[in-house]
Amino acid sequence: MTIDQQLLERSGGKCELCGAEDNLTAYDIPASPVPGLDSQALLCGSCLGEIETPVDQHHWRCLNDSMWSQVPAVQVLAWRQLKRLSGEVWAQDALEMLYLDPETERWARAGIVEEDADAEPTLDSNGTRLQAGDTVTLIKDLDVKGAGFTAKRGTQVRDIRLTDNPKHIEGKVNGVQIVLVAAYLKKA
Repeated sequence: MTIDQQLLERSGGKCELCGAEDNLTAYDIPASPVPGLDSQALLCGSCLGEIETPVDQHHWRCLNDSMWSQVPAVQVLAWRQLKRLSGEVWAQDALEMLYLDPETERWARAGIVEEDADAEPTLDSNGTRLQAGDTVTLIKDLDVKGAGFTAKRGTQVRDIRLTDNPKHIEGKVNGVQIVLVAAYLKKA
């Protein structure tokens, strides 16, 4: 049985991201740790055309379903697309819900290209470089202006987003999206 036949069987003859049945093509996932079937996904023309630069955010809402796939290659693609779309609230929420085992997460992160190598890095209180998607811990209690609560020392903030200001990051604390000063955080 060829890899294409195995992909068709695994996917049930549908795009593994959106479920479309037309114009299906095998896609080799970049930075895969293993060759062959486990490093490929079956994608439709729409998904394949926007895999590197997603334009139609409405189309990518299909990731709310496909991110729960049991196939690591599909999980990696869903994670990467959600990461690319993390400016959208729904995509950020989905990314926060998505759990990948450590090996699959390393594979997913290996395929994300640093956006601007010349930009000033965002550093935590220990001088460790922070990247989008990291988990950080608060090192002191912080009053959250306008939200009416105090973010307590030791609180973990998962899947942070970097801002244009290298001294700040964005993350959710108590279900509220807030801006945090990187000097009051340490990478978990």
